[in-house]
Amino acid sequence: MKKVLITGADGFIGRHCLPILKRRGFEIYALFFKEQRFFSKDAYWIDHNLLNNSSQELLTKIKPTHLLHLAWNVTPGKFWNSLDNLAWVKSSIDLFEAFALQGGKRVVGAGTCAEYDWEAKEFCEQTTPCYPRTLYGVSKYTLSLILNSLSKQMGFSQAWGRVFHLYGPHEYSERLVPAVIQKILRKEQMPCSHGNQIRDFMYVEDVADAFVSLLDSEVKGNVNIASGKGVSVKWMIEKIAEMLQGRDYIQFGVIPLQNEPDQLVAVTKRLQEELRWTPGFSLEQSLHHTIEWWKERLCL
Repeated sequence: MKKVLITGADGFIGRHCLPILKRRGFEIYALFFKEQRFFSKDAYWIDHNLLNNSSQELLTKIKPTHLLHLAWNVTPGKFWNSLDNLAWVKSSIDLFEAFALQGGKRVVGAGTCAEYDWEAKEFCEQTTPCYPRTLYGVSKYTLSLILNSLSKQMGFSQAWGRVFHLYGPHEYSERLVPAVIQKILRKEQMPCSHGNQIRDFMYVEDVADAFVSLLDSEVKGNVNIASGKGVSVKWMIEKIAEMLQGRDYIQFGVIPLQNEPDQLVAVTKRLQEELRWTPGFSLEQSLHHTIEWWKERLCL
């Protein structure tokens, strides 16, 4: 029996992982903390604060064969240089060690494109240097190095999925895609940057599927979780506005950019060739699904 412990199970990515894990035959133990915002019959739910409690007793009791570690504080506007990042590094190390001590076999953690040097011309796991400029990026990169070293010392398999730009249902409302959708639906002006920066966007259900596929594989090390295709932020905003017939509400060039790279697009050779995985949704399809979700949420 494949038995997985998933952290952040009620979060943006985690909730979409649960039905995929179920289809792949995993027995699922899902961690949450404080008020449970989401419930699925596919999992056994466990209220556990990773930041304040040791994971040893919990892991000894469950004895998972797999660990999918997604939990982290990514509150918009706060997480980039929050000291919470250091607490998450400490609790994650404790979690990995407890997992290994009870005989766990496979760990996959959620990394970020913020680990890379954003002045690079391409973003490849094997060749692009890592030079994170935020405490969030430094913490994630440091944790990936510790996980890699710990796996060799304690005899378990590991992979680290570096997420680029995701969107979809249940995203923080302050982030780009939901902010644009909500402003137009409410017939309010949406101030934006010039929008010429190129980004690698991928639908959250695809991101979840990629993580579960990575967990259920033997691929090791860093793997970019992204589409490998770049589009401008302006294109994304204009596509949403076109779908909602709300182009008049968009104000480009109002907000200045702050220390952002012109282009941030993943090389996805490992994802495609080693994991043999490709996205299942087009940008147009997934934007439609996201817009409909927000319409329902806002009762429109």
